[in-house]
Formats: sequence, structure tokens, C-alpha cells
Amino acid sequence: MLAAVTASLPAPTRDPARARVDLGEHGLCVMPEVLDANTLARVRDALYAAAADDRARGRRASGFVLDQDAHNVRVWNLLNRDPLFAALAEHPLALELVRGVIGWPALLSNISGNITGPGSAAGVLHADQVFVPLPWPKRVQGINIAWCIDDFTRENGATEVVPGSHRLHRNPREGEGLDRLVAVEAPAGSLFAFESRLWHRTGANTSADARRAAVFPFYTTPVYRTQENWFLALDAQVVDAASETLLTLLAYKAETFGLVYGESPR
Repeated sequence: MLAAVTASLPAPTRDPARARVDLGEHGLCVMPEVLDANTLARVRDALYAAAADDRARGRRASGFVLDQDAHNVRVWNLLNRDPLFAALAEHPLALELVRGVIGWPALLSNISGNITGPGSAAGVLHADQVFVPLPWPKRVQGINIAWCIDDFTRENGATEVVPGSHRLHRNPREGEGLDRLVAVEAPAGSLFAFESRLWHRTGANTSADARRAAVFPFYTTPVYRTQENWFLALDAQVVDAASETLLTLLAYKAETFGLVYGESPR
């Protein structure tokens, strides 16, 4: 039943308390212009440089399961690329939302970049909570923090969501919810967060020449395996430089799970 689904987005807010209410009611919140201009420019340069490096190395960057064509580029394992991405992963506002939605400790399941180019088709509508066995529990198990690195507009492929779909506690069925999609439009530097049951997809980029980049740290409760295998993926210097908070997010600093001889490995 789609009766729980709404047709509109919550109003943008700079109040974390209001943002948490929006996450509960709508499944998402929008917080404008969180990153200052200097930080935004540095993150944008680092993300596009990482994408260029992947192309030069011949790494696979497109054609993944949720994408319909090669115009949508994925950039993986951002923690190895630049310390700026670790700063985004443990940004105080992001972690305030993480703590409020799924609690603490939490795990950073993945942090990746998504660059949608002109001509890119819309992605596959889905919820991120596929890692949870069915039936899903009533309590949410994950949250995505989307950092808008470029302006998000309907024309350049802004993420599309079905507000309120998190109340259905399941993935969409084939063709379901497509008539209720709403584009999340926000200026560069904004944050929008959405919980792991919310139906969403990458929007179609119908612009002539505009790319739309975002960085997506995804967090889960600590009982699930992370999407990125940090123990194999991360360079040693990244782990050595990590803060106590980041080590907890990466499961290098264990609480109950992941112990070595009964103690935290870090």
C-alpha cells in the first residue's frame, strides 16, 4: 500500500533537531550550504581528480547494478584518495544525524562518489537496506549522508526519492513508486540525509553539458558487514592517520564485535 507515501519534500532546514524530525516523517532531510566555499572547491577538485585517476588506471567506473548506462560514474574507496573525504565521513553534523537515527557506535559501510554526466539515464529505484534479511525490522538500520558537490537540479540528475516510502519497510516492486518520485534540488555544499529504507534513484541528466557530483557516506548499525572491505582496501597510512572516531566507524576500534584476543585491535 502506498498510502503512507507523500508527494512533497520537507523544507530545507539548518536546525539539526528539525532535520531529525524530517528524517522520521519523510525519510529524509535537506540542510543547505553546510560546506564553505573553500572546502567545497577542494572536495570537488579531489573527487574529479580521483575519477580521472581511475580512468587513467583503467579501473571500472560505470555499468554497476543500479546504473542504466556508462554516463553515471562511480568513484570507490574515497578514504584512500584524500583526507578531505575522511573529514566528510566524520563531519560533526553528519555524525549528529547518524547518532540520532541509528545510534552509536555505527559503522561506515561505504563512502563513494557519484558523477552523473549529460545523457545519463535515471538509475534503478531501490532502498539501501538490502543488506538486512527480510522481513525488515521496524527500526531503521542505516543512513546515507549525501554531500552535494555540485548544484543538484532536476535537469542535471539530482537524486530522486519517494518521500514517506520508508514507512513501507521493504524494497519497491517492479514499476512501483515511479509516479511519486521527487527530485531533491539543493545548492552545492548542501547535505541531504536519507535513511536506508527510503526508495530513491539517480535522476536522469537531461542537461546539455552539466555534471552532477556527490559524495555518499553510508552508515549502518554495527552488526552488519560493511560494503567496502576496509581491512583490505585502506592504505596503512590512512589507518595510521585516522581519528578515534573514524577508527570506530571502520571497525578498527571494536566494541563487542571484531575483538582480537578479547580486546579492541586499536
